[in-house]
Amino acid sequence: MTEQQTGLPQSMADLGPEELNEISKGTFAGLMGLEVTELGPDRVRGEWVVTPQHHQPAGIQNGGVLCTAVETLASTGASAWYGDRGIVVGVNNSTDFLRAVRAGKLTAEATPIHRGGMQQLWQVLVTDEEDRLVARGQVRIQNLPHRS
Repeated sequence: MTEQQTGLPQSMADLGPEELNEISKGTFAGLMGLEVTELGPDRVRGEWVVTPQHHQPAGIQNGGVLCTAVETLASTGASAWYGDRGIVVGVNNSTDFLRAVRAGKLTAEATPIHRGGMQQLWQVLVTDEEDRLVARGQVRIQNLPHRS
């Protein structure tokens, strides 16, 4: 499918944070309130405010919210780096939850650990408003070149 068929860009390489946030409206990441604040092939940053809608029954943020942020930012950065060579897909997300959060703004920063011809490995650190580490995630991404 082409961009005209899906309404989505073929590559994240030329998108800025504002365009990505607009495209994300109505998606899972958009519904959780994730806003990308920096987008490039070497670093992606995003933030969201933890509300009761993010909570699990114990009254703390559900770990799935953290996994979503980790996956979204790592995949976005990987896609920006891979550019128009093809698409990327996450094949493994390992996220460690280090600090419980009930409320407040969280910031996440994704950076590459390895970028190869077939796979990429990205790390994402999530911190709270006091710059304390809340979660650390790692996402392995498969590069899928366009087929002729």
